[in-house]
Amino acid sequence: MHPTLPLLAVTDFPPLVRDRLTTLQVNLGYRCNQSCLHCHVNAGPTRTEMMDGDTVDLVLDVLRARRIRTLDLTGGAPELNPHFRRLVQAARADGVQVIDRCNLTILSEPGQQGLATFLAAHQVEVIASLPCYSVANVDRQRGEGVFDRSIAGLRELNALGYGEGDNPPSSGLTLNLVYNPQAAVLPPPQGALEADYKRELALHFGIRFNRLYTLTNMPIQRFGSTLVSKGTFQSYLRLLKEAYRPENLGTVMCNSMLSVDRQGDLYDCDFNQMLDLPARLNDRDRPHLRDLLTAEATGESIRVADHCYGCTAGQGSSCGGALDATPTAPDSEPVSMPVSMKFA
Repeated sequence: MHPTLPLLAVTDFPPLVRDRLTTLQVNLGYRCNQSCLHCHVNAGPTRTEMMDGDTVDLVLDVLRARRIRTLDLTGGAPELNPHFRRLVQAARADGVQVIDRCNLTILSEPGQQGLATFLAAHQVEVIASLPCYSVANVDRQRGEGVFDRSIAGLRELNALGYGEGDNPPSSGLTLNLVYNPQAAVLPPPQGALEADYKRELALHFGIRFNRLYTLTNMPIQRFGSTLVSKGTFQSYLRLLKEAYRPENLGTVMCNSMLSVDRQGDLYDCDFNQMLDLPARLNDRDRPHLRDLLTAEATGESIRVADHCYGCTAGQGSSCGGALDATPTAPDSEPVSMPVSMKFA
């Protein structure tokens, strides 16, 4: 895999300072039942790195000590961590909102029986990956059979009450989907694409969900390496820079979040974690989760590099989707595909 940090480190991206810490995004490990082309974590079935029980306990200690109200669980497939359910139960018992970044096919993996029911019982918000409403496009990006298993997972969640009504739903069972482009382009306008998803998934599969989040592919790890191999890394980076909108700076996710890796080390975001760019905390070179028990993250400078333009390009991009759903991004994918391509 081609290293991308040397291509990103020298940057003119504006400086950022963290505001109040409200979200802890925790990577529970790099093992995943899928191996996706766009994955910035380079996760897959052969990865063995997982967060241990002691570090999971420390996550809970920090949530309580800092009164952090949102726990965002990611991976890999976070559900494959043997401590996943214990962590969810304890956090929910403390009144913390828990988000599970779910790839949907995990719901039908051997050993994961009852996972959807568990998530519903604890009112876990599910943010589910579905990069297209087309069989061919999803399977091309994520592997053969992934689309059908994803639809089956969505139907299982719907049967439990996920995705009903308003946003947030009165049931407390929020189901949001995630879209990312399948090429080196910006995502289309989030609002229009959400309407397309809702129409097509309801019409053809009876699927309902609350919101669609459009995410920009970051030029790091597996996707970045692919760009280098194709000789398109610099042109993609130029696209991100040319679409930069300074008004997105105030709502980028790193303003209120810290990312935690499987060993408990702290980063400003999941992307910096993958680039091994540790966060800054009381002048520590590599701050750890335990440092948050005594140190305050508010007011610390955030480490930036050229990949940060991915979060501020066009309508913006974050773990919660577009920062501003109004503008149309230049050089973005079309909102709709020909009908003949959608359900082949």
